[in-house]
Amino acid sequence: MSIDPDYLLKRQFPTIRQSYSEKDCMLYALGVGLGEDPLDEECLRFVFEEGLKVVPSQAVMMAHPGFWAKEDDIGMDWLKLVHAGQEIIFHKPMPTSGTVEATTRITEVSDKGERIGALIEFDRVVRDVETGEGLCTIITTILARGDGGCGGGRKPSRKTNLIPKTEPNFVCDMPTQPQQALLYRLSGDYNPLHASPSKARSVGFDGPILHGLCTMGMATHALLKTCCNYDTTKFKRIRLEFSAPVYPGETIRTEIWKNGKEISFRCKSLEQNKVVINDGYLLID
Repeated sequence: MSIDPDYLLKRQFPTIRQSYSEKDCMLYALGVGLGEDPLDEECLRFVFEEGLKVVPSQAVMMAHPGFWAKEDDIGMDWLKLVHAGQEIIFHKPMPTSGTVEATTRITEVSDKGERIGALIEFDRVVRDVETGEGLCTIITTILARGDGGCGGGRKPSRKTNLIPKTEPNFVCDMPTQPQQALLYRLSGDYNPLHASPSKARSVGFDGPILHGLCTMGMATHALLKTCCNYDTTKFKRIRLEFSAPVYPGETIRTEIWKNGKEISFRCKSLEQNKVVINDGYLLID
């Protein structure tokens, strides 16, 4: 069985309603490295209930459709699935607790051929149930490496934001912990590639890899610290491409180029000497 692009574009997803608490916000923040230094008062605001703040990238976990690629009717070789890109458009700051809902829809299936795979894009608008207001729009791109040649349309690659050739204005190093993927998955992403050594090795990794969205959370922390003085309301739009996995325990270096309210960034694993997030773009207020 292989994926059917026409079916995916028409597939109906259930509306997901999710209630979350301050505890969930603190758990997410711990999962992306906040609180590593418990004496850092700025970071403490994300992991302690007094004056609690929400990490902007937590939006990706809200009303999440779950690991739908593994469901029988999809027909995807899900073990070869990789997270290719992520974008969040922020409409309002995320409350520290509440109930949200969203409906996922697949918007694009692009066949890149048997050697590369199929690019699949899907989105959802997360709304506050109590007020009816949209909080954010989440746009996700995945690469189904085992499903190329599926017959989906071949659309031209999207224009990316080229990283400047100059030296970055800022550099921010963030260490990850050996158990970080095990902690991050408790926020809702239970893909076994991030926990099971045997599952990870079966698809060519040396061991469990860090969630791409956890790496994004680490980059968000670096951008909050370096460009926004930890003011979460400044985040308006962020998008990026995942280019290589991080292994828990590695150090992520975020290189940042600031041009007024527009920021370009990329992330590297220092241990692998490899770019792991590329063509990052952040719009701030």
